[in-house]
Amino acid sequence: MIGKRPVRIANCSGFYGDRMAAAREMVDGGPIDVLTGDYLAELTMFILWKARRKDPSAGYARTFLTQLEQVLGTCLDRGIRIVVNAGGLNPAGLAEQVRLLARRLGLAPKVAHIEGDDLLGRLGELVAAGHRLSHLDTGRPLAEAKAEPVSANAYLGGWGIAAALEAGADVVICPRVTDASLVVGPAAWWHGWSRTDYDALAGAVVAGHVIECGPQATGGNYSWFEEIKDPRCPGFPIAEVAADGSSVITKHPGTGGLVSPDTVTAQLLYEIAGPAYANPDVVAYFDTLRLDQVGPDRVRISGTKGGPPPRSLKIAINFLGGYRNTMTLVLTGLDIERKAELARRQLFDLLGGEESFADVDVRLIRYDREDAPSNEQATAHLRITVKDPDPVKVGRRFSDAAMELALAGYPGFHTTTPPTAESAYGVYWPALIPAELVEHRVVLPDGDTLVIPHTSVLDGSAGEPGEGRTGSPVESAGEVPAGPTRRVPLGRICAARSGDKGGNANIGLWTRDAASYAWLRGHLTTDRLRELLPEAAGLEIQRYELPNLRALNFVVVGLLGAGVAETARPDPQAKGLGEYLRSRHVDIPVALLGD
Repeated sequence: MIGKRPVRIANCSGFYGDRMAAAREMVDGGPIDVLTGDYLAELTMFILWKARRKDPSAGYARTFLTQLEQVLGTCLDRGIRIVVNAGGLNPAGLAEQVRLLARRLGLAPKVAHIEGDDLLGRLGELVAAGHRLSHLDTGRPLAEAKAEPVSANAYLGGWGIAAALEAGADVVICPRVTDASLVVGPAAWWHGWSRTDYDALAGAVVAGHVIECGPQATGGNYSWFEEIKDPRCPGFPIAEVAADGSSVITKHPGTGGLVSPDTVTAQLLYEIAGPAYANPDVVAYFDTLRLDQVGPDRVRISGTKGGPPPRSLKIAINFLGGYRNTMTLVLTGLDIERKAELARRQLFDLLGGEESFADVDVRLIRYDREDAPSNEQATAHLRITVKDPDPVKVGRRFSDAAMELALAGYPGFHTTTPPTAESAYGVYWPALIPAELVEHRVVLPDGDTLVIPHTSVLDGSAGEPGEGRTGSPVESAGEVPAGPTRRVPLGRICAARSGDKGGNANIGLWTRDAASYAWLRGHLTTDRLRELLPEAAGLEIQRYELPNLRALNFVVVGLLGAGVAETARPDPQAKGLGEYLRSRHVDIPVALLGD
């Protein structure tokens, strides 16, 4: 245990490809104790597999090394610990690269890495032993999958990180730990928490969830963006985690963006399902937390309740689904639908028919308007995607055939891109596995290996999400105002944040006052959501209420097919889904509109 003051944990990456300068900005911008970076998403694991297929020494987030070179010396001088999940599929390889980089810089950090998440080589024995590894959404057992897995990684918790830091590690390289574990581990180490300090651990999970996506907590992707007075790119977030698990979310002075209860709420609702948020070390109840503005760009999160972790760990399995290619044809002016039909018929006549491909997705996307004032406003897109196990069928053979229509097709033919080659796509398969079957290991700076027991195995106190609740600070829901209504966009009274979770999409919506929440809660049922989102009409929709945030969260099961890497949907990660919903017109009481 370091001390009783809050630990200042700063984020410098929300995904593989995030702002390269963020690590230096966080280290140079003010005092911090721990620098973290989240580089992994479900899609990223497949991307890293493709990299490792070309180069067996790859499989980690290479951009981390560039960031590290800029800050490693300063971090060592100031005692800033570095904890990242950039190890991906090859944490040992990245740890060695860190040592090589340090030697080149004349530095000698203590580097640890974490292992045990990779279960790819054990899937056969696990299935043979009776573990079905059923898909969390469809219930299908893994044995029914028609492809060979290329990656399989269990989500580990934060205690391995805590052990590495306790052993003196300056840099901890993680594989597929949960995103929140990057905060849970350092906070548990700093404050000396026990395995059963569930409320404190739950508070750290919440803080970790808020800062894991970088500037999404400080004004990025924020519905009410006009409130952000500083138009520069938002500064990356910091969580000041106290000994009781409460935290203050902030950012460095002089950086862009905004930290307010609403920007924090936006990130709290990102990519979640129900209020019980299960992690390997604790179940955090998001409907128990409270947000308070305690200063400029400072939001306190308190009151979070936690319970024992579940007995199972989530495992993310990826398959090579096959190969795909997309061409987008531009249609202009009159007779858009007839031009689209002509193009579709001519293209697949050249290719031997649509039935010659494993899958064909054709979408006519209408941007055009009648008597358009500009050429661009008179156009629509015909987006054609083909998939097949045979890369030759969907490679240049397909895209070159599309280009053969340039002088022989509909009037005004042109495309948004030149012909392209095929690309591999993945199929995501989420499942659960008993925690005791996964060995969480830490390779310490001295080379020794430490096995980290799972809490649910260690003391038998495991629970399931929903057990052990202690209530929530529910604000009075208020009453729906009587009187006339006006048909206006839903976004006039609520903000939204949406995203992907495997093949599912989530949409969180929240309001600023009790009366608006009372109306939203009563109005926006699952049936009404289906009316407003026609593509969800035949899908399962899960609806959750978080009164403490004046929020609703919806999960649309299967909207994204078999995951981001497989879906042909133009917005494959559902990033714009919430903003689309806000644009839909509904009848809202005039008394709520403030005009």
